[in-house]
Amino acid sequence: MESSLDPFFNPRSIAVVGASAVPGKLSRIIMESLDRSGFAGEVYPVNPKYSEVMGRRCYPDIGSIGECVDLAVFAVPASAAVRLMKEASGRVRGAIVISGGFSETGREGRAAEEELKRAAKEGGVRVIGPNCMGIYDTVSSVDTLFVPEDRVRRPPKGSIAVLSQSGSFALTAMDELAVESIGVSRVVSYGNKIDVSEADCLEFLADDDATRAVVLYIEGINDGRRFVEAAKRCSEKKTLMALKVGRHGAGKRAASSHTGAIAGRYELYRAAFKKASIIELSGYEDIIDGCRALAANDPVDGRRVMIVTDGGGMGVGIADACSEVGLVVVPLPEEKKEVLRPVFPGYFTVNNPLDLTGSVTDEWFEKALSVALDGDDYDLAIVAALWGPPHLTDRLPERLAGAARSSGKPVIVCSPGGEYTRKRRALFEEAGLAVFSTPESAVRAASILLARGVQR
Repeated sequence: MESSLDPFFNPRSIAVVGASAVPGKLSRIIMESLDRSGFAGEVYPVNPKYSEVMGRRCYPDIGSIGECVDLAVFAVPASAAVRLMKEASGRVRGAIVISGGFSETGREGRAAEEELKRAAKEGGVRVIGPNCMGIYDTVSSVDTLFVPEDRVRRPPKGSIAVLSQSGSFALTAMDELAVESIGVSRVVSYGNKIDVSEADCLEFLADDDATRAVVLYIEGINDGRRFVEAAKRCSEKKTLMALKVGRHGAGKRAASSHTGAIAGRYELYRAAFKKASIIELSGYEDIIDGCRALAANDPVDGRRVMIVTDGGGMGVGIADACSEVGLVVVPLPEEKKEVLRPVFPGYFTVNNPLDLTGSVTDEWFEKALSVALDGDDYDLAIVAALWGPPHLTDRLPERLAGAARSSGKPVIVCSPGGEYTRKRRALFEEAGLAVFSTPESAVRAASILLARGVQR
């Protein structure tokens, strides 16, 4: 069944309105982004100043293309956007208006935005924006971002969608996810959302097989009822996480001036998130930690956590943090103690947390994790691997990953430390484990897996 958002997520042709042959121009970067992303459809440059742009015939206007275009990217000044939107009537199915200078600028901008909205509606054109970055889509290979890849890296293909009013947030998150090789399905920066909103995107993503989890960065929601309905439907199938910014005082004023957002009372957002089964996040670090955890693990239905470490103090700190977020550090059952005691020196205290001390080996870590996660005593494990002990080798990550796969349960790795340790975090990632640099991040990630599991 075709969606009204198909022109954005499954376009067969794209027109870049305002295309330029000048290197460094925003419209030129968009053309380069589309070429680099491998978009397989037709790309039509539109600008009366040129007959050719980047080896393609350049059209003086949209009407000259001679066929209906699925998606037009408007890279033109705000003053020209309304006129060009009227010209697009009947010739374009969807439009991304990256131009700023609308409701975020004050009264005159709001008037221009209303005129743009009216022109699009009368012409039957769905619109993302204005004042946005548009779309980065690994499913359809669409990249409308006007920031070059040497400044902001693009994440690989994955199963996490990012919806953001803020273009700068979307770019920052993408860049960091790319560095950590965390894949995304679709990223949408929708700015002032005169038409397509987070609710529209959630309705589409609810039936999107390429997406398992959705992250929302929200400044303000205009239609709360529709948002809750769309989010509830989507959360029945996907994990939804949201960060609401502009919650108080100066933040609310900043949100309004940034995208013309209607900030509203924060208490109403909290109630809406709860009703729609959305996991509310408290900050940017939560988003990155949540994406990292969900990229490697399924949510968990239970709260029982096993902690295995080679640093006793680290284990105690993780246990405290688990208690604060609702994870339960269940004592190790006696029958499992009996299995593990012969494996370790007699001075070990075999319990939960389990401290393998500075004498630890790869085999001890693997054995402790395998025994603990066998059966139904624990729902997940947090492993705090400190690389100081001399008997640990680079084979440890794959051994832990093997134990995780055998148990079918999530294993979160905490590996804090300096240069030597940081080089080895990549080994955990290559083994398919979610790895974090601080105990707080690891526990936060585990709590996000729990929050989704409890909702289901």
